[in-house]
Amino acid sequence: MEPVLIAASVDLGKHTLIARAKAQVSGFAELIERFEKKLSITGRSKSTYLNYSRHLAAMALHFDCLPTELEEDQVTDYLHFLQSTHQTPSESYFKHTVYGLRALCKYEGIKKEEIGLPIIVRPKKLPVVLSKEEVWSLIKAPELLKHRILIGLLYGCGVRCLEARSVRIADIDFDRRMLHVKSGKGKKDRYVPLSEHLIRGLKQYIETETPEEWLFNGQPMENRKGGDFDSRYSQKGVQWAVQSAARKAGISKHVNVHTLRHTYATHLLEDGMDIMTLKDMLGHERIETTMIYLHVAQSGRLVR
Repeated sequence: MEPVLIAASVDLGKHTLIARAKAQVSGFAELIERFEKKLSITGRSKSTYLNYSRHLAAMALHFDCLPTELEEDQVTDYLHFLQSTHQTPSESYFKHTVYGLRALCKYEGIKKEEIGLPIIVRPKKLPVVLSKEEVWSLIKAPELLKHRILIGLLYGCGVRCLEARSVRIADIDFDRRMLHVKSGKGKKDRYVPLSEHLIRGLKQYIETETPEEWLFNGQPMENRKGGDFDSRYSQKGVQWAVQSAARKAGISKHVNVHTLRHTYATHLLEDGMDIMTLKDMLGHERIETTMIYLHVAQSGRLVR
């Protein structure tokens, strides 16, 4: 029997894999409730919970039992199928199944060695970084002022996609020339400086577009669980704005939203910023995460 595969777009209503597993697999509802609480109190996001839980639900439905009740050979066969089949969305399906199982075992007090979970080695790839000329052509490419300012903020402040979407008008302090990034990754706040060029653009954009609560508004989307509406610019909208600008600018490098954050960090190091200050500005938990940019920045200086 083949594993239950997760659709690319999963309805959060009654027909989800999680809901099916709760209804069909004995004990799954209680297990996944404990799992959600443990993830929540350790600071993991709701999206992480949904991602892991859907993979665990698929596994529970496949075997018609709790993932914690599986023998090592069952887990091995299941993971081998995910790794080898061409029907799975990508290798990320395999990895997130392992990550979900690993987290579940940790919170349920099960040693991951008991069910034979593999160690996933992350590829040590250096990030793609744009030149300053490419950044400038990227910012100028969009026709909409909103998209030019969005790209300018992503690069000029090094913010993540969700952080950019979550900027409120009240978070911008023009007098102090600072942006207050609230509840970033790990639910941490930080301040990042605003350049004079970005401040001029932000003021023009706010005066022209008159956004209300959020700096970047989109079409209101209903939060199906909470019943309220989220009027922030969508994640897909941000991704589309960056990628379409890259195509229009004729940039041959693979560019996504996070490329601008990589570029921001690398350019700051090349301009003389110390690594500890950069760590704080990026909101990194560990200095090791920041140190990868030393390799990119150094190679950039060598070719000058």
